[in-house]
Amino acid sequence: MWTERLAVTGQRGAPAGVDMNVPSVARVYDFMLGGKDNFAVDRMVADHALKITPDGPQAAQANRAFLRRVVRFLVAEQGVDQFLDLGSGLPTQGNVHEVATRHDPEARVVYVDNDPIVLAHGRALLAHDGTATVIQADARSPESILENPDVRRFLDFDRPIGLLLFAILHHLRDDEDPKSVATTLCAALPPGSYVAISHFRDPGERHPDASRKAREVEKVFNQSLGTGRWRTDEEILSFVDGLEVVEPGLVPLAAWRPEPAEGTPKQTDTYHTFVGLVARKP
Repeated sequence: MWTERLAVTGQRGAPAGVDMNVPSVARVYDFMLGGKDNFAVDRMVADHALKITPDGPQAAQANRAFLRRVVRFLVAEQGVDQFLDLGSGLPTQGNVHEVATRHDPEARVVYVDNDPIVLAHGRALLAHDGTATVIQADARSPESILENPDVRRFLDFDRPIGLLLFAILHHLRDDEDPKSVATTLCAALPPGSYVAISHFRDPGERHPDASRKAREVEKVFNQSLGTGRWRTDEEILSFVDGLEVVEPGLVPLAAWRPEPAEGTPKQTDTYHTFVGLVARKP
């Protein structure tokens, strides 16, 4: 468990380099999950989005549940015992290393995020934990992540790795070439590795009302956070070109290998506009 917290919600507790007047993707997501490590500016952005899609918190929770199911699948069923988690965000219950070590105590995790608050939390909370570490890096520079000495020290690139890209690629603009980012990262993985992606989706004519709201929320995100792209199925699948997509394919998050205890998910607007997949590198 994450057993310590840093006081970052007040001006005095904000780590050096954190501008409380600039919203953060990680902190907006934290708010959606019911966390307390966010500022007024983050809540303002979230409130704007919630006016269009009030089920935003449920979407954030579905993403966390998808993450937990994916990690459990990779560790317990596929034998993957090391993970590279990009855009890991602020810690909450059911983090990757918690789920992974529940099934394999020797599992190792490297968390990567560019938010200094995430780094501050991670360094404090993982100071005495030998199974996980956190680095501050930008997903738009995948080479710097792959060459980071902590990544190379924690992960063995001669054995399968689980690359986790949850809710990160949709925050890269088209001109930042997210496909190149994904391709570079996948190319560095050894055979037998897996890539898991969750991504905002524009479902188009299949669900026109959800598609319209997706475009409205995209506008809000880009006016406030500066990033956020709701892409088509074809665009999302292009991130794993050359890999074998695991059944059931690219589907709404709650539809990816749901567990009986989770029940039947309510098909709200964000159900259709937040999707995920897992793919294996042959």
